[in-house]
Amino acid sequence: MLGSTHGTLTTDFRARVEACGETPRTAVHSSASPSADDAVAVDVSGRPLHADVPDLDRFFRPESVAVIGASDAEGRPNTGITRQLIAWAERVGARIHPVHPTRPTVFGLTCHASVADLPEQVDLAVLLVADPLPVIEELAETKVKFAVAFASGFAETGDAGAAAQERLGAAVQRSGLRLLGPNTNLNAFEQFRDDLDGPAIALITQSGHQGRPVYTLQELGIRLSHWAPTGNEADLETSDFISYFAEQPEVGAIACYVEGLKDGRSFLLAADRAARNGVPVVAVKVGRTETGARMAASHTGKLTGADTVVDAAMRQFGVIRVDGLDELQDTAALLARARRPKAEGVVVYTISGGTGAHFSDLATEAGLTLPTLSQAKQDELHQWIPEYLNVANPVDNGGHPVGDWRGRKIIDAILADPAVGVLICPITGPFPPMSDKLAQDLVDAAEASDKLVCVIWGSPVGTEDAYRTTLLGSSRVATFRTFGNCITAVRAYLGHHRFTAGYRSPFEDAPRTPSPSYRKAQALMRPGQQLSEHAAKQLLRAYGIRVPREQLVTSAAAAVRAAGLVGYPVVMKASGPQLGHKTELGLVKIGLTSASQIRDAYRELTDIARYENVPLDGILVCQMVERGVEMVVGVTQDDLFGPTVTVGLGGVLVEVLHDAAVRVPPFGEDQARAMLTELRGRALLEGVRGAPPADVDALVEVVLRIQRMALELGDELSELDINPLMVLPRGQGAVALDALAICR
Repeated sequence: MLGSTHGTLTTDFRARVEACGETPRTAVHSSASPSADDAVAVDVSGRPLHADVPDLDRFFRPESVAVIGASDAEGRPNTGITRQLIAWAERVGARIHPVHPTRPTVFGLTCHASVADLPEQVDLAVLLVADPLPVIEELAETKVKFAVAFASGFAETGDAGAAAQERLGAAVQRSGLRLLGPNTNLNAFEQFRDDLDGPAIALITQSGHQGRPVYTLQELGIRLSHWAPTGNEADLETSDFISYFAEQPEVGAIACYVEGLKDGRSFLLAADRAARNGVPVVAVKVGRTETGARMAASHTGKLTGADTVVDAAMRQFGVIRVDGLDELQDTAALLARARRPKAEGVVVYTISGGTGAHFSDLATEAGLTLPTLSQAKQDELHQWIPEYLNVANPVDNGGHPVGDWRGRKIIDAILADPAVGVLICPITGPFPPMSDKLAQDLVDAAEASDKLVCVIWGSPVGTEDAYRTTLLGSSRVATFRTFGNCITAVRAYLGHHRFTAGYRSPFEDAPRTPSPSYRKAQALMRPGQQLSEHAAKQLLRAYGIRVPREQLVTSAAAAVRAAGLVGYPVVMKASGPQLGHKTELGLVKIGLTSASQIRDAYRELTDIARYENVPLDGILVCQMVERGVEMVVGVTQDDLFGPTVTVGLGGVLVEVLHDAAVRVPPFGEDQARAMLTELRGRALLEGVRGAPPADVDALVEVVLRIQRMALELGDELSELDINPLMVLPRGQGAVALDALAICR
């Protein structure tokens, strides 16, 4: 984690970024604040295209505060809370008004009997009452802007509590005020250090205790600006705070602990706003396992969502997902404070060959780029490092140069290389005085450079002066305690800047009016029914997706005629609205080459259907397509995000390997191609064992057309499955050989 802000960073944020050669955020991202027209823009399914950013200034810095249920009676829980709120109000310069029906004063302040008796309109009401619902209705009449409800016993307790929370949320919506909670805490009113400079971390947590590690970063010199403990999110939610924090110039990164998302679309819109503004969002999202998801639901009463979809959606919109609170604090601290990288290359600099090899293995496996230094640079380093030591990368100095003037020369020479963007120095244990000098050289070099310098201080003690004073006292060195956290943070840092440098909001290109394909597709939809394969393929045709030559027939003679038109060899399949997996029932016949085989196959298919009591709309006689890569492309409805698009290896492999990638519409061609790179079996598309490369462009086009279908049909389409989609050799296209569609 980066240390305190001594030295080059100034109090003024604009001066800091200008000194780094960057433009202040508000000047860089002209699209950060949508116009009035954009603020109400919706896509073809009526969903918003931009995040609604709540004006939370008066929440975090109110001019007047009412404390409903205030107390100064010793031993009462409300007393401690009241005392803390009074101290907080004094720090932020707010007037505070205690409210209690039986107390004339509270801590020497005039106490009012009811909300109606307040002497002025207040910005924020803090509700220290067991049932906030009646108070919300009173506050509505006094035009209060914000309220906080600490009370528990809502959605986190089960169905009855969820119903109570729904009533509370409805009352808040009618009132016009904005509510934080219920089941929240005092974290929003914590005391933040005001002696720290530079970009800050804004913190969002659904469980207050989980934010403590990030809050305590202040003790290591990392500035915090806000803490939003969202609780059960009856009204204000994580997405609201992400959108708001992304607009605050002092915020360098947003750190989140998320148990459940209230609304997936709102979360993506907020993440999109942060990405357009270049503000990194780092999140721990629980629910990776069934147990974690169950515990999260019991704590916050919200859907955790299918984790594969959550993970894909976060990655798609640039949210950096980490697993632990230690990773959250280290990654957020680095992203908040480090300057934009000058290059992607990472150099590992050590005094031990073993340390360098170990760290380099881990870094390379994690996807970091460790370039081999040029021969000229290696020759330069060998001026100070013995010839027998490796300096190609990792750079091993052998130890002795650290103790004299050569140490700084080596560091400066590495940082001067244009291919190097990050220098990482693992110090696996203190060995004064050399480790003290090494730490000081790294700090001095970092202060003079525009490149990132990271140090891993491996001592389990952490009381050493080189660590506490030298490294943590630097505003320019990022200091970590473990290899893993350093690699995670550096990968996130490089990835974030790579992502935002070329970021274009996918919502900008989301369709806003239905296409002609949509009108054709609507005529084919059958609400509440599964379409037959024939009907499902007609749906694909409506969106310009190629299917085999085929005819639907209802007699053996018609089947023979159809085979002649389609061209031998053919495939024959039963087609009916209740048929899913036809192969298991023996309802598919392949490689038919004669009229007699056609007649026999027709008779057998219809006999099996009668025996299985499966209604048919006919028998499909299809062109046989043999050569290609079998893929699956589909649409499902996610409880949080709505329609999602999946692509993966098809045929039987989809069930065996589960090798698939997911995206949430809208997305562009770059994301469609990125889906393919995530597949473990992507080499099949490149051509293996003599097979020609597949027509990847055609596959990408199918994915984008399916996405358009998902957006336009919305929740009318419960599920779509193309399996297999045969991707032919390059330049020959892709053909949907089978399709299943379920209408809602």
